[in-house]
This record gives sequence, structure tokens and C-alpha cells, in this order.
Amino acid sequence: MSETNDSQPRLAGGIFIALGLLFGAIGGIAMNQPSAGMMIGFGTGIAIALLVWLFDRKRV
Repeated sequence: MSETNDSQPRLAGGIFIALGLLFGAIGGIAMNQPSAGMMIGFGTGIAIALLVWLFDRKRV
């Protein structure tokens, strides 16, 4: 318990997946294509989460 951890905390990118789904569904409803909007938002959220993960790997 007395060990010190000098590494920085990890970044979390999962919020971008959730927000992508939410905003994609809202945008899809506005264009009468909620399923397509949700899938586009999901893909965008995954891409951003992967970028956060890659950035975090280089940071350590």
C-alpha cells in the first residue's frame, strides 16, 4: 500500500462513444433517419475514442 505510482492517470475515451450515439440519434431524427444517424455517431465516437487511446499510449 505504500508504493508510489509515478505514472499519470489514464485518459478515458468511452464518453465519446456514448455521446456519438446520442448526438447521432438526435441528428438522425432531424433528418428522418435515426438508425443511420446513430450508426454514424457510433462510428465517429469509436474513431475519437481510438484517437484518445493512441494519444494516451504515447503519453506514458
